[in-house]
Amino acid sequence: MKIKSIRFGMLRVPLKTPFKTAMRTVKEIEDVVVIMETDTGHIGYGSAPATAVITGETHGSIIEAINKIIFPALIGRDIEDLNNLTNTIQGAIVRNFSAKAATEIAVYDLYGQLYNAPLYKLLGGGDNVITTDITISVDYIDKMVEDALDAIDLGFETLKIKVGKDPALDIERIKAVYNAVNDRALIRLDANQGWTPKQTVSVLRTLEDSGVRLELVEQPVRGDDIEGMKYVTERVHSPIMADESSFGPKEANELIRNRAADIINIKLMKTGGISNAIKIADIAAVYGVDCMIGCMLESSIGVAAAAHIAVAKASIITKVDLDTPSLGQYDPVKSGVRFNNAEITITDLPGLGISEIGNLTMLDL
Repeated sequence: MKIKSIRFGMLRVPLKTPFKTAMRTVKEIEDVVVIMETDTGHIGYGSAPATAVITGETHGSIIEAINKIIFPALIGRDIEDLNNLTNTIQGAIVRNFSAKAATEIAVYDLYGQLYNAPLYKLLGGGDNVITTDITISVDYIDKMVEDALDAIDLGFETLKIKVGKDPALDIERIKAVYNAVNDRALIRLDANQGWTPKQTVSVLRTLEDSGVRLELVEQPVRGDDIEGMKYVTERVHSPIMADESSFGPKEANELIRNRAADIINIKLMKTGGISNAIKIADIAAVYGVDCMIGCMLESSIGVAAAAHIAVAKASIITKVDLDTPSLGQYDPVKSGVRFNNAEITITDLPGLGISEIGNLTMLDL
């Protein structure tokens, strides 16, 4: 099975409610879809959203990097030569992590099809059913409480609360949601780099002293402030998780060795794809540090790939944050991964098992 050609599409899915964080507000999922074709007629799919404030990439830059630089190095190559293919993708261009991720996802999809097996089985196997949290966007307190209770009614047992705009108001938001939930769900916080290290310590100590128990706190300070992360981690009881502070294996290793975070969040769009995600999980396993598998605000193509990794590396990826298919008004992608609110199930379809992508607008390049 040799790589023959590549095409691009744009996939848009409106959200049920606007997605609000300390950094941005988004009303729809919007992904570049990579369609990789082979000489045997098999098709592999990958995707990537534009996350300029995180990876520095736009839809245009993702397409340009793949079409002009990454893909030309892959034409005519055998899918069975997986390690060399991923090395080529990673070495073709510096950074451009989402472009690399979209390409790698398509290659791994084809690899599963080549051996007629779902991707998670080729990566090590595992229990094919996992559960995810759901994100509660930052908003007025009453709206956040309402959204939290609605999520619990849908069967979600873990809520990720977005905060990070105003420390004093954030404390009130968190207390209100925590009290309303009343032990019916675990609470995670995601401050999205919105606080300073001293603000973070003050907020978390206030919450801890008031009896609020948090499963984890995600990236409270700037991603490039490793010393700030360490400052917080050393001074609070709540587990601190690195997200924007950790892109690839090198950053993950630095965070772990410096004890700057208790948990590492793995996202394919930050790692550059599946190969580096696996490396991060393996590094964390050596040190006994738990990982979360997360995603950007993206379609279920990339999220399906992340779910396969979560299953295959479940011994170290103990937390799952793959809720974006549940945030959309519908899921236009039919694949081997079934998203049913909190429950994610992987079937035995080969690769990612994608058979149809509705609402896909093909791009004429």
